Amino acid sequence: MSHLTAYFESIITWAALTSGELAAAALLVFFFVLLALEARAPKIKNPSSDKRRSVKANINMFVFNNAALSLLPISSLLILAEQNSGDGLLSYIASPVLKVIVSFLLLDLMYYLWHKASHSFDCLWIFHRVHHSDPHLNVSTAFRVHFVELLVITALKAVYIVLLGADKTIVLINETITTLFVMFHHSNIAFRGEKLLGRIVIVPYLHRAHHSTERHEHDSNYGFVLSIWDRLFGTRAELEPAAVGIKNNVPQDLVSLLKLGFTNGPAPVAPAFAPEHVKPMIAEAAYFKAKKRGFSPGYELCDWLEAERDIIKLACKDSLQRKPVPKQKLFNPRLIRSRYV
Repeated sequence: MSHLTAYFESIITWAALTSGELAAAALLVFFFVLLALEARAPKIKNPSSDKRRSVKANINMFVFNNAALSLLPISSLLILAEQNSGDGLLSYIASPVLKVIVSFLLLDLMYYLWHKASHSFDCLWIFHRVHHSDPHLNVSTAFRVHFVELLVITALKAVYIVLLGADKTIVLINETITTLFVMFHHSNIAFRGEKLLGRIVIVPYLHRAHHSTERHEHDSNYGFVLSIWDRLFGTRAELEPAAVGIKNNVPQDLVSLLKLGFTNGPAPVAPAFAPEHVKPMIAEAAYFKAKKRGFSPGYELCDWLEAERDIIKLACKDSLQRKPVPKQKLFNPRLIRSRYV
């Protein structure tokens, strides 16, 4: 055991002497390896033009975020780590190996809790849905993060570094591991032994479920690296989604994606010929939407708007076809349940 500890300590020492540029180079190589695997044997076959458009939008988002962060008066996380090294909770742990393990577990748990909160509260989901808006999941989707969400995540990591007193080496190791796994589980691939590996870490098939267009499916599998948190908190789901992304047409360009984070989109306005008594049907449809995802909080407004949009679209279609909708049909619970359950 002492030999194993000494081995890991030598790795940590090597990482301390290794520059961040080398870690970045390793991540870049891993990115292109996954991209090549997706091209050779994709799990979901998408038109090449759609994938190119997705990759272009995601890379543009990544470049914009990095450029914007560099212009802000925010200290680098590595500089912050140097300034607070040895002053936090990790100072009570003597072993360098144990420090790395504890810091990584706490960081991964923090990511899990943040991710779950982003699905539970509208004020966070409005920005996080930009990440979910990619209809063609691939390795580059890992970098489709709205700038506001990135700022909040950076602030959380800064607090984490100060509280733990994590040094530069620990931060570099944790960031590299997390980025590797985030790219990995967003990739459009499948492989033998994937489900077995999924008992320990988040793998592509688990994260595809998280990107489902159906809310009761994508409110699951929040883990970044380890899958233990989803099992522990009961949010694990093993399924193959019918489609990924978010409902409604989402523009796939940088400017529109940035705007998407600041608006819910215009609420549908009921046409003049829409009868007032359709509102009870909208309310019941919204109820069944909430029931389908287990009544998790934070989506009440979205449930109502989606139900309203669907009902009004149906009413408009019937009106344009000049087929009157009987009042009994509008209040038929069986009809509503068949559409929303």
